[in-house]
Amino acid sequence: MTSLAAFKNFTCGLNEQEQIMPVLFIGHGSPMNGIEDSEFSRRWTQIAKEIPTPKAVLVVSAHWFTSGTRITAMDFPKTIHDFGGFPQELFDVQYPAPGNPALANETAGLLHSAHVELDHDWGLDHGAWTIIRHMYPDANIPVLQLSIDYTKGPQFHYDLGKELYALRKKGVLLIGSGNMVHNLRMVAWDKLNDQDYGYDWAKDINEKFKSLIQEGNYKPLINYSSLGKEALLAIPTPEHYLPLMYTLGAKGGKDDISIFNDKAVGGSLTMTSVKIG
Repeated sequence: MTSLAAFKNFTCGLNEQEQIMPVLFIGHGSPMNGIEDSEFSRRWTQIAKEIPTPKAVLVVSAHWFTSGTRITAMDFPKTIHDFGGFPQELFDVQYPAPGNPALANETAGLLHSAHVELDHDWGLDHGAWTIIRHMYPDANIPVLQLSIDYTKGPQFHYDLGKELYALRKKGVLLIGSGNMVHNLRMVAWDKLNDQDYGYDWAKDINEKFKSLIQEGNYKPLINYSSLGKEALLAIPTPEHYLPLMYTLGAKGGKDDISIFNDKAVGGSLTMTSVKIG
């Protein structure tokens, strides 16, 4: 558990620093990645060693879909087990990272495109803790979540990502957590353990997404329905795709882009992830 002295430091405001933090989009996949030693979780562990240690982490997770925009503002967010049918070992996991109410309030003030409510009820859902417990296993870095307003379209979320850029200058690691291709209705459950098994349409649209990201051509990604039937198969509902909009919106003009964990799972899911900066 975090000490009281350390917690008091967490609740202080953050100053700008010379080094700008990167921003990530992480394909989180199955909740089991939270406890398994997989190629995906190993890469999450490694990437944390490659980037500066953040002063805080702000996650936009596919699993907090709300009317309006909210941000967690409690001292110690609870660990949410928002799934069913998995081993008890997964339900037993607790990730006791502190929150940062002062940063939550500051972030709410940064987001001029939305009225942001300070939330004291949510916590860290599996789109956040399954990743971050591999990155920062000591749970000693404050973690906040920002919800996704389901009443708004991709452009709105991209614009919010642009406003979040200022947090990168204060040492905050921004993470969008979802999956670029996420169609659970078409999953080949018998192929989940096959390495990089994806339907042709899933791999084709995933390649298109990657090309547009690396080219910096975000307009078609924002208007993804214009990319044809493969995009609509990849995104039957938007919650796992919209976190990517926040990541792309928070990109700076001089940031490099790299792709990692670039594999398909179960035919109709991709773990493809993006590091910016």
